[in-house]
Amino acid sequence: MTKIRPISIIQSMSGKVCEHSDMYFRTNQRTQAVYTGKLCHPSDAEPSEAQERAKMRFTKLAAAVDTELAKPAERSKWLKKYLRQDKIGSLRGYVFAQINHLYDKNGDLI
Repeated sequence: MTKIRPISIIQSMSGKVCEHSDMYFRTNQRTQAVYTGKLCHPSDAEPSEAQERAKMRFTKLAAAVDTELAKPAERSKWLKKYLRQDKIGSLRGYVFAQINHLYDKNGDLI
């Protein structure tokens, strides 16, 4: 199997090509791998209670990640751990994945 090297325009893309497009591009900044995806059947229904809880939990976890990375000592600790792995492509994503299990389904610290 061969690796494909995308042209430079696609390599620098992130998000949608235009507002009417349903094709998304994402470049992993660390590995430079380009991923594409297509939004096939978006929902236009009102979010359920479970979806609202998930959104609130994500918001709380994102704030916790921001707090962790704002402290220089904590940031350097997380950076050392992040550089030892190659699965997750961003420091923010790595910290999010690591502290995810510390929060309950409502987004409160356990």
